[in-house]
Amino acid sequence: MKLQRLLAAGSLGLASSLLVVPAAVADNHEATVSILHAVPDATVDVYANGDRLLDDFTPGTLTDPLMLPAGDYDLKVVAGDAADGDADAIIEANGVTVPGGANITVAAHLGADGTPMLTPFVNDTSASAEGGRITVRHVAAAPAVDVRAGGTAVISALENPNEAMLNIAAGTLNVDVVAAGTDTVVLGPADVAVEDGKNLIVYAWGSLEGGSLALATQSVDLMEAGDEPGMPSTGAEGPGSSAGTAAALIGALAIAGTAVIVTRRQASVKA
Repeated sequence: MKLQRLLAAGSLGLASSLLVVPAAVADNHEATVSILHAVPDATVDVYANGDRLLDDFTPGTLTDPLMLPAGDYDLKVVAGDAADGDADAIIEANGVTVPGGANITVAAHLGADGTPMLTPFVNDTSASAEGGRITVRHVAAAPAVDVRAGGTAVISALENPNEAMLNIAAGTLNVDVVAAGTDTVVLGPADVAVEDGKNLIVYAWGSLEGGSLALATQSVDLMEAGDEPGMPSTGAEGPGSSAGTAAALIGALAIAGTAVIVTRRQASVKA
């Protein structure tokens, strides 16, 4: 098995034989997967079938995307200083399905109560009638929040681990995050640039109580109008989310039970 690094999310699991496929030959038999490490102060090792596959995966990093064959997978996440895969698991599970044709980001993050968890999100790559798209994901140990652009709430009462999406024209937004229904800023402000043909994904992660709240960003290419095959279904979509705007808003896709595999290379996320 040639994979350098594997990370499973939801019900962590890894099959015994996998082949990484170059993006150039990707089709609906593969999924595009990335991993965001958004658990503060938690460097981890990842094991699959007893073998260490990801060593010292540090907070605030995002893996490069790669193609993963669709199928079912098994894995275990332990503390980074653990001697081997027999150590107590931070998170583990088995028998997870990776749907073909999906573009997925899995966030290892804190739940609202501070418990570490893994949430896979399907990245919407369909064409945007407005040119660009922004997706906001709440993956921080914090209560519900409102997201404001230029001081006006455009997403309201967003809860961990939900997301909200807006189709908007290209431009730079001055964004901050406030406690829901208040003007109390908990994160930001920060300028975020929305581009034509891109889905800009913004993650609010960290811990409010721990004073480690931060923003991370990811950019995903959108398809051209008429080319989109439709969003694949994993059969495990989570609860929807709300937004206070007239722009198009798509419900949250907090998905449980999706495994992913990633390479060793890691790219820094913007905070």
